[in-house]
Amino acid sequence: MIFNSIRARLQIWYGVILLVILAGFGLTAWQLERGHLLGRVNSELDRRAGFLVTAVHPRPGGPDRGSPNQGGPGRGGPGPNGLDPNGPAFNGPDRGGPPFDRPLPGESPEDRPADDQSGPPQDLRLPPETAGLFDPGDPTHFYFIIYDRSGRELKRSTNAPAQPLVTSADLPPPRPSGVRRPEGPGGPPARVYRSNGDRLELGMPTPMGGSIHVGASLAPELKELRGVACELVLVGAGILLVGLTGGWWLTGRAIRPIADISATAARISAGDLSQRISLTESGSELGRLATVLNSTFARLEAAFAQQKQFASDAAHELRTPVTVLLTQTQLSLSRERSPAEYRQTVESCQRAAQRMRRLIESLLALARLDAGQEPMKRLNSDLADLVRDCAGWVRPLAEARGLTLVLELAPAPCVGDSERLGQVLTNLLTNAIQYNRPNGEVRVTTAAAHDSAILTVGDTGAGIAPADVPRVFERFYRSDQSRTSNGNGLGLSICKAIVDAHGGSIEAASELNVGTTFTVRLPAR
Repeated sequence: MIFNSIRARLQIWYGVILLVILAGFGLTAWQLERGHLLGRVNSELDRRAGFLVTAVHPRPGGPDRGSPNQGGPGRGGPGPNGLDPNGPAFNGPDRGGPPFDRPLPGESPEDRPADDQSGPPQDLRLPPETAGLFDPGDPTHFYFIIYDRSGRELKRSTNAPAQPLVTSADLPPPRPSGVRRPEGPGGPPARVYRSNGDRLELGMPTPMGGSIHVGASLAPELKELRGVACELVLVGAGILLVGLTGGWWLTGRAIRPIADISATAARISAGDLSQRISLTESGSELGRLATVLNSTFARLEAAFAQQKQFASDAAHELRTPVTVLLTQTQLSLSRERSPAEYRQTVESCQRAAQRMRRLIESLLALARLDAGQEPMKRLNSDLADLVRDCAGWVRPLAEARGLTLVLELAPAPCVGDSERLGQVLTNLLTNAIQYNRPNGEVRVTTAAAHDSAILTVGDTGAGIAPADVPRVFERFYRSDQSRTSNGNGLGLSICKAIVDAHGGSIEAASELNVGTTFTVRLPAR
């Protein structure tokens, strides 16, 4: 399945994140453009409504609110063509005619304030400049409807709809008799906006209680918004396509080391342990992983090589005593022998069997130590005491070879299995005696330093070649075959396994024709 691929999952997540970012950016850009277009329409509605208010209710004897040359209500002055909004073009043929706002039911003309006795005539005419703002041929499609105080329609543009979007219930109620609605900065007329589909309308009350409705078709703006939306979709799709293509290429490069690791592991599992992962970016996470895996593969190859060598050496060591057994028995059975000859044959077979037993016991001990199946006791002891005991066992052997056994023992407390540690000491002392020169010396010292117990065993033998020193702890390894024919090559390997099981370390240092020194460090607690 596609979700089983890391590359596909990374690509899907990358595509989803990129799509969300592009969608958020596109929606934000579209909303900003929509707000800009609608704000522009609102400004135009306000400006045209201001012109209508100025035309319907001019302020005699002073500057008018919203003269056309100012672009909106609130300031006086002549119109864009030098026309005075207080002139007869705004108010019909007779400025002193009957008022524009008829009295409400139960209201007499004398109840109305003095400044409310003037207003546009019932035959409302707009100046050409103001009427031109609502030309049906104008592509902006602006319209207006004017109502008087009683809700009677006074005038409308030819492109106005039958019913306005803003109803009388949406506007503030008419003022009570004798009370003027505040004008100017202290109390501007309320404005109410309503939209329906592709139409936006502004409704506002007039200073004398009537209302003016100015609206416009939003078809051009909606068409422009659709164009912007299409552009954003096309640009976003292009960016998404380029991003997905680049993401696929980038994820391919990112996981390429994983494919190399898998291929290398497959070749190794097929039996080629020499394969390694090529490192191109050692500092990255995958580079560090490849370094660790290469180190693991190297140790695995060394372990397999050691196992093969171990099996070969074990077979070689066992073959010699088995050959001795078969040869002696065949010779004895080939003809009749004397009792003395039979006894000699049995003794030879016994020596071969004992050698096989020692080898098998050593192999079993190493196998248990490697598997962690050989429990180590954690008891407080002193290396100095252990050395004294072991030195007493090997001293006759040293005296037989004319060697001097020198002990320089200081208290060296440690934690471990005294029986196993005694085995280590015995092996080291036996090797120092066996490989020493005649009348030589074996020096053993103990000391305590830095939470460790230190033991050194040195001899004055011929030494070990520098190339052979790192290999002395390998199993079945002998640096001098002529001098170690009586051993099986496992003594030092067992010593190292026991010391490692205690959490310590063992090292060898040697110089030709001077001697060899083994140093053991064990934890003090």
